[in-house]
Amino acid sequence: MTSINFIGGEKGGVGKSVVSRLLAQYFIDQGRAFVGFDTDRSHTSFTRFYADYAAPVVVDNYEGLDLTVAHFEQASVPSAAPPVIVDLAAQTAAPLARWAKDSDLVSLMASMGITVNFWHVADAGKDSVALLDRLVATHGAGPNYIVVKNQGRGSDFSLLEQSAALQKAVAVGATVITLPALHEASMRKIDRQNASFWAAIHHRDGPDALGMLERQRVKTWLKSCYSAVNDLHL
Repeated sequence: MTSINFIGGEKGGVGKSVVSRLLAQYFIDQGRAFVGFDTDRSHTSFTRFYADYAAPVVVDNYEGLDLTVAHFEQASVPSAAPPVIVDLAAQTAAPLARWAKDSDLVSLMASMGITVNFWHVADAGKDSVALLDRLVATHGAGPNYIVVKNQGRGSDFSLLEQSAALQKAVAVGATVITLPALHEASMRKIDRQNASFWAAIHHRDGPDALGMLERQRVKTWLKSCYSAVNDLHL
């Protein structure tokens, strides 16, 4: 089965775009095609770093969101079509939920052999716990939930781990993964280059080029992240 992956977390600054970029690089390194969409009109992080793979899309109307699933209908075998990554901007949960409900999205995708994955990228704060509770209450059983403890945005996730919200999510089949932090200075250099993770590892010219050990740390970080993502069978 293929999948459509909504990379969310609702609040800004939890690392949604980093996870979208990571997932894009994961598919690229596996030699797998994918389709990407960027809903953030302010920063367009996904399209900046993976311009050849991601296109902007507007979540304020159904026509824009419809584009995220259009290529499944066009495929001769929808369940064999490339997966989709949708990098959700902050404050997009409400229009996404209305569209998904009115379109009966999860049931429709299931009938076509397509898995709907809602990724909840969390920092170590209380807001991420409340937003996870809201996500599961909104969509209920049916889609897959992938809860991401992003150590790039915090190290103590005890609030999340001990929460009723996480228990509810796990009860409907949620998977919890942990993504390690990448050294902050290296991430800043990559961001200033507007570079994919592949380009950051291989390009050695320019003021923001990574040094030998920085490149090695990015490779090690990717390897650790890929290990977590491998278990998801995307």
